Amino acid sequence: MPGQTSMPSKTQQPQTTNYLIPTIIIGILFFVFGFVTWLNSTLINFLKIACEIDNNVVLFFVTFAFYISYFVMAIPSSWVLKATGFKKGMAIGLLVMAVGALVFIPAALSRTYGLFLLGLFIQGTGLAVLQTAASPYITILGPLESAAKRISIMGIFNKVAGAISPLILSAAILSGAGILEQKISVATDAAQKIQLLNGLAAKVIMPYVIMAVILCLLAVWIWFSNLPEVDQKEEEEEEDDPEIKLRHSIFQFPHLLIGVVALFFYVGVEVLAGDTIGQYGRMLGYDISQYQNFTTYTLGFMVIGYIISIILIPKYLNQRIALQISSVMALVFSVAALLTTGWVTVLFITLLGFANAVMWPAIWPLALNKLGHFTKTGSALLVMSIAGAAVLPLIWGAIANVTPHHPQLAYLLLLPSYAIILYFATKGYLVGLKKKSISREKVTV
Repeated sequence: MPGQTSMPSKTQQPQTTNYLIPTIIIGILFFVFGFVTWLNSTLINFLKIACEIDNNVVLFFVTFAFYISYFVMAIPSSWVLKATGFKKGMAIGLLVMAVGALVFIPAALSRTYGLFLLGLFIQGTGLAVLQTAASPYITILGPLESAAKRISIMGIFNKVAGAISPLILSAAILSGAGILEQKISVATDAAQKIQLLNGLAAKVIMPYVIMAVILCLLAVWIWFSNLPEVDQKEEEEEEDDPEIKLRHSIFQFPHLLIGVVALFFYVGVEVLAGDTIGQYGRMLGYDISQYQNFTTYTLGFMVIGYIISIILIPKYLNQRIALQISSVMALVFSVAALLTTGWVTVLFITLLGFANAVMWPAIWPLALNKLGHFTKTGSALLVMSIAGAAVLPLIWGAIANVTPHHPQLAYLLLLPSYAIILYFATKGYLVGLKKKSISREKVTV
């Protein structure tokens, strides 16, 4: 998912052997990725009250505004980095994110939903540039043979940040929200109701001002840091492969296109498990003090799955088999969530975090296998497929709107999504590739 590193391409190793400070910087950035990305679940709960949103489709424009930026910025990000270099590009990405955070000030003061969405889109835009620049550093900050270990460490930074960010923001902006909702519902005076809503909306200002300041300080630190620059020369991996020489378009690699579709649905269901679960809990009748933290449970299970995958892969399990097992596990959890009620159905949705843990890093290498000099174009298509996180929550919201008394029916979306991922893991990754040309997987997490 966004915030994790993908399979890196070959990059030039830096001359220095002092990797500690640069590695700390990149680790902090991956923490930022996870922290900012998973704030959306809390914002959904917050904006539903503050902006008086009753329509689930409208409510999930929060995720749409944030994730559609990856689709929009996938190709422009590479242009920005070519013009500025990777290190300065990361600093610029952080500054853009800070601007998005500051947009929350007028949004909160006016309680204008559209301004909140604009702030989220700007944050997503900066994050897309930042992530595109940061990922290659995992490879060059240290010996190539230990890159997999560094990828694993960055992934844990990302997931832990994602687990704690909803807790922190919920404590800051949703404290006492349940009581406030009751006061609003019984308020007979319009002026009193507006005053209560304005007071709630103002709570979001300080956390996002603090976030903007931290992002600006990080930008300055990175701008003047000793991070090595990434070699931007076009690499033509596997150019000598006769099969690749016969292909003149990225669309002649059907296994990649199937991988793009699989990643589209994967990112969509990952966000469904994390960002819709609060609203799902609300529809089931849970109090806001309970459902505001449901996303943390999902991310907590994801951290557990990630750690277990680090232990098992590749020593005991190859990544493709792990993807197959995870897809089947996710289908079982999805069916169980549809057939159960109460806290049990919530538990099975949170368990999807565990099943999702290995999917992002497993889909990437299978989709990019044997692309040769088309690898960077393939990577751009995979980044664009993150738009699945923008689209699927809207569909979930539309279904939830028409099934208010059976909200779990909206999770029927999970079944075809995981089925597509399972198909890719079993057969789709081979489509269009000659058997003799299929390379062994580089099973990094």
